[in-house]
Parts: sequence; C-alpha cells; structure tokens
Amino acid sequence: MAGDTATTRRSEPVARGRGGRKRDHTRDAGILDATLDVLAELGFDGMTIDLVAARAEAARATVYRRWPTKLDLVLDALRRLGPGDGDPGQLPDTGTLRGDLLAATRAESADAQRRRVDVVAGLHTVAAREPRVAALLTTGGIDPWIEAVRVLITRGVDRGEYQPVDVETLAQVIPAMCTCRVAVQRLPVTRQYATALIDTVLLPALRGAQPPAPDAPTTS
Repeated sequence: MAGDTATTRRSEPVARGRGGRKRDHTRDAGILDATLDVLAELGFDGMTIDLVAARAEAARATVYRRWPTKLDLVLDALRRLGPGDGDPGQLPDTGTLRGDLLAATRAESADAQRRRVDVVAGLHTVAAREPRVAALLTTGGIDPWIEAVRVLITRGVDRGEYQPVDVETLAQVIPAMCTCRVAVQRLPVTRQYATALIDTVLLPALRGAQPPAPDAPTTS
C-alpha cells in the first residue's frame, strides 16, 4: 500500500501539468490561410483536415485541438476574408471623407482577389445546408467594415462636409455592394471598383441627401 501511495503521489504533478497545458495559438493564422487555399482549390466537399494540415505543415492533432470539426475550421477561416479589423482607432484621418475612404481601402493582389472569389464559389453547395456558412457568405464578415464606414461618414458630417444624413443606411452601401460582387457575381473587388463606388455611388448620395425634415407641428 505504501508503495502504491508513493507511486500515486509521484504521478500527480504530471497529470496536473497535462491538464493545465495552454493551447498554442501561434499556428492559427497559418492553418487558417492553408484552409482558404484548399477551399479555393477543392471546395468544401473536397477539403479535408489532412490536406489542410499538410498544406500548413502542422500536425493533424494540432488542427483538431483547435477546431473539433471541419465546419468549425471553415467558419473561422471565412472570417479572415473580411476587409480588415475596422478598428475605429486605426482609421485614417486625411481631412476629407473621400480621402479617408480611399486610404481605408485595402489593396489586394490579383492572386488574393482570385482566391477570395474561388473560396466563395466553393462554398455554395454547403451554404445550402449550413446556415452559418450561408450567413457568412451573405455578410462576408462585413460588420466591422460597416462600422468603419459609419465612423468615417459621421466624421465627415461633423466636419461640415455634408449635411446630416441617414448614416446607418449609407454605411452599408459599399460593404454590401462589394460582398454582392464576390458572393453573387463571383468577381474580384479591385481598388478601381472600390474607388468607383466611392465616387459614383456613396459621395453623390451624400451630396444629394437632404437634412432630416423637422417634425410636423401638432394641432390641438
């Protein structure tokens, strides 16, 4: 009994050490990028965890520790297709709304644009049966993007560039049209296209907007 007790005591620190091991997230970005590459090439049905692990040069077990299912992995990878973090504290301030919007437009290489289109195209079959994928394809993870445009428009109004407008609606115009271009038309969003949206859609809408009408007087 004494020998058994001693053995148990010696093993306890090892067990606690294993249970308390922190998950290593340093490989996450590489694994998610590899996931997007495989999705672009093979689509959801052709993608496997083994293929992603091999592309990322990671152990299969490493992938499964972070993402228990293939769908979990794909959902996280899709969020990387968004336009950036949209952190209001990191937005440019050039002195004009047009300048801010152009400075905030992220330039992508032709290969990155092509991959984005191919990823979306390869997910339409699973989107029909998986609402979470469909939701991400529809929104494109654009909530931070909409918030960033909202902040920039509000700043332009506060500077006196434009009359008070329906900021919440106008902030959705460019993100929604870019998402439609990729998800529905399966075309890349180039800097030229984004600039055209700014100059021919959003800014004219702002210039043509009328101040909110005052409340009608009530009659007694």
